Amino acid sequence: MDLIRDYWWLIVVVVALVLALILLRPKQRVTLTDSAPVRPHMAHQKRPPEGRGLAGEHAAAASDVTGDILRAPVHKKLDDETEQHDDLCQMKGVGPKFAEALRDAGFVRFEQIAQLTPTEIERLDTRLGTFAGRISRDRIVEQADYLARGDTDGFEQRFGKL
Repeated sequence: MDLIRDYWWLIVVVVALVLALILLRPKQRVTLTDSAPVRPHMAHQKRPPEGRGLAGEHAAAASDVTGDILRAPVHKKLDDETEQHDDLCQMKGVGPKFAEALRDAGFVRFEQIAQLTPTEIERLDTRLGTFAGRISRDRIVEQADYLARGDTDGFEQRFGKL
């Protein structure tokens, strides 16, 4: 009992701190990514894709003009325009995830990959994360060159069956 009487002020401070932590703690924040599954109650919250609506049109136009000025590859096609894509998984050493990483970097055709310079390959390697170094090691540029030309016989002689 003497202990409580001597240190009552310390007990009050500890209780106050615990209550303050419980009541004033930051609330949990949930952020969803594009890869999160769509729940039924979230289905009506779909955002319009780029190019739809006034703000989307202005954003797409601004990025296209900026890309032209800087001579940088930018997203020039809107969502409703389709461009033919090559099956990048035909190349040896390119699986679905590596192909998706290449598509995310803007490479959808064999011709685009075949025209990469060594400097561009180094730059691309830094953006590929876990796939860094695979372009050189698996000779992806050389494979893409054969496939871009439609030389399947040369490809199969050099790299094996498609």
